[in-house]
Amino acid sequence: MALSTAFTEKFGTEHPIALAPMGGSAGGALTAAVSNGGGLGLLGAGNGDRDWLAHELPIVAEGTEKPWGVGFLTWAIDVGAVERVLEWGPSAVMLSFGDPSPFTDRVRAAGAALILQVTDLEEARQAVDLGADVIVAQGTEAGGHGARRGRSTLPFVPVVVDLAAPVPVLAAGGIADGRGVAAALALGAAGALIGTRFQVTAEALVDPSITKAIIEGRGEDTERSRVLDIARGSRWPAKYTARTLDHPYLDRWRGREAELAADPQARQAYQDGVARGDLPALPVWAGEAIDLINDLPSATDLVGTLAAQAEEALSRAGRR
Repeated sequence: MALSTAFTEKFGTEHPIALAPMGGSAGGALTAAVSNGGGLGLLGAGNGDRDWLAHELPIVAEGTEKPWGVGFLTWAIDVGAVERVLEWGPSAVMLSFGDPSPFTDRVRAAGAALILQVTDLEEARQAVDLGADVIVAQGTEAGGHGARRGRSTLPFVPVVVDLAAPVPVLAAGGIADGRGVAAALALGAAGALIGTRFQVTAEALVDPSITKAIIEGRGEDTERSRVLDIARGSRWPAKYTARTLDHPYLDRWRGREAELAADPQARQAYQDGVARGDLPALPVWAGEAIDLINDLPSATDLVGTLAAQAEEALSRAGRR
C-alpha cells in the first residue's frame, strides 16, 4: 500500500511525513536526513538567528537533493530573516504562531510553498484566506508551544480539514509512531508533522540529557504552562503555552503565573539557578506521546519505519 496523498504529490516526497521545524534542535543534518528518508525536512529557524542559519543552511542544502524547507516563529522574525532563507531556494517555508501576512507574498514570489501552522479555528480561517498551500493543524498534545485554549488533535484535525478543503492539511500533536500517521490519514489529513519523535534521533541537535529524559519520560509527566517562559524572560505571546517535562520551577510556581511575572527576584533566582547548574539550562519540550519513544534511530531510517507502520495499520484496519 503506497501512502500517496495531496501532500506527497505536491512535494514529490515518498511518504506523507514532515519534520516539525523545532527551533534549535531541527538543524541542517536532521532536516536533510528526513528529506533523504522520503519525508519533508523543515529546518527549525526559530527567530531567524543569522549566525545559526549561516551554519545550518549549507548543511541541509549540501546534505540532500530532495525537497526541504524552513520553519519560523512568526512573532519573532522580520522580513529580512525570511529573505535570507529564500536565497537558498527552499521548497517550502512554514510560519507558526503569529500573524503570517507580512511574509506570505515574499514566500510566494520566491516560488516556495507556503505552509501555515494553526492552533485554533480563527488561525485556520486566516490561513485559508491567505492562500496557504498546506495547513498544519496542531493539537494540544504537541510538545513545545501551542494554543493555551486549543483542542486536542483528534477533534481538531477533521474540523480544519473540512474548513480548508481542498487545501491539504497535516496533523500535528501526539504523533510518535506509524499508527499516529495512519490515524492522521483516517481523519482526512494528507500527512503528519512530527516533532518530539524526531527530536530523539541521531541527527537532532539536542543534549544527551534531553534525549535521556524523553526516552525515560511518560506522557503524564508533561504539562502545558507559561511558567518557564516567564521565568526565562521569554517574549512568547501569552496565548501560547508550552508543553514540557517536569521542572522544579513548574512545581514552585504552578498556577501563580501573574505573581511570577511581577516578581523580578524570582526570575533572577531562576537565572542564578541555571548558572549554578541547579536548574536545567532549557526546558525539555516534549509531547504526550513520549511513551512510544524508546530508541535513538537515524532520522532517515525512522521516516521509513513510520511509513511502514502506517501502511500496516491502515491495512489491518481495512481487513476488519
